[in-house]
Amino acid sequence: MSRPRLQSGIADPEFPVTMKSRDELRAAVLGYIERGYTRSTQPDEFEALALSVFRYQFARNEPYQRFCQMRGVSAGSISSWNEVPAVPTAAFKEAALICDGPESAEAVFRTSGTTQGAERKGIHYVRDLSLYRAAAVLNFRAHVLPEAVSLRMLILGPPPELAADSSLTWMLELVRRELGTDESAYYVDEKGLRADELLTTLAQCEARAAPACLLGTAAAFVHLLDELERRRRSFSMPAGSRIMETGGFKNHGSEIEREEFYQALVKGLGVSPFYCVAEYGMTEMCSQFYDNVLRERARGRSPAHRVKVVPPWVRTRVVDAETLEPLPPGELGVLRHFDLANLDSVSAIQTDDLGIEGEVAGGGGFEIVGRATGAGLRGCSLAIDEWLATQ
Repeated sequence: MSRPRLQSGIADPEFPVTMKSRDELRAAVLGYIERGYTRSTQPDEFEALALSVFRYQFARNEPYQRFCQMRGVSAGSISSWNEVPAVPTAAFKEAALICDGPESAEAVFRTSGTTQGAERKGIHYVRDLSLYRAAAVLNFRAHVLPEAVSLRMLILGPPPELAADSSLTWMLELVRRELGTDESAYYVDEKGLRADELLTTLAQCEARAAPACLLGTAAAFVHLLDELERRRRSFSMPAGSRIMETGGFKNHGSEIEREEFYQALVKGLGVSPFYCVAEYGMTEMCSQFYDNVLRERARGRSPAHRVKVVPPWVRTRVVDAETLEPLPPGELGVLRHFDLANLDSVSAIQTDDLGIEGEVAGGGGFEIVGRATGAGLRGCSLAIDEWLATQ
């Protein structure tokens, strides 16, 4: 199949792409993110900004432009963010999805691994870390530290020098540096969990009645719980202590339920399940999603169940796994995100994560159900086939 003719350098007459206009667009996106939780944005402001971001990406991101042309979409042919072609996450394994090429990237993040080998990792080239920083700090503070406190961060993960291309590690270092106390530290090295040091720190926090925030993957917390069980230890962390965990739930290779996992955390660490906040993030996105439970309780509300909150600068839709058409609230489908913080890569991301659109106070949200696999992913498979045909 021949490639569609590339129109690189041909600007949309309604949005002249110059370096100045890119800087203006960056300032507009950054301002929107920074004002997001103040509710000082207009309902149609996201729409206008999203369309400008798409036009910029269409003109300056060559692989993405070819994909859009394959779908018959041009810079001026759509009128809503809902119509922006969404790139399947697998596309990040196939091309450098960044405006003006990978040499413009300030940071390079890679997915954690794949059965296809290290050379098939997805790569997200991030041109502007200031957008990532703004989205990450504001969102973490809103949902993990809603009382505007500063806590000692106990990170169950490797420091940046051991995982320089991990977006999660970069985000945790940002949290440690900007929102943690001076005593914040990492408790994983090249040999694994530094259990002796971590348990000593937990005992200190317990003795001083000093609350702390433990952060890491669910797998890392399972290792900690196994260590506590092996040593027949448990803690009653001071009031205000909390946990931020991310990733799947496994124990010795088998899946465990979130409720069972949180019960084990309560038993081993004495942290209320309402202070256990799950994060959902992707290497391909500069923004993250968090449970609503702690933020809602800080507002004096009692959430009926856990829902991931969509930040004001992101839009999330649940779409049919076969047709990729939007589904009504309450129906199970695959998640699609539009992230303004992805200014210089691709804002519209089609995942293969299963979810259900839900409601949270003051805005939309969704529940994560799992990963779609096999024949049920026909729409996503067709999307990646279309992508490969354009590269």
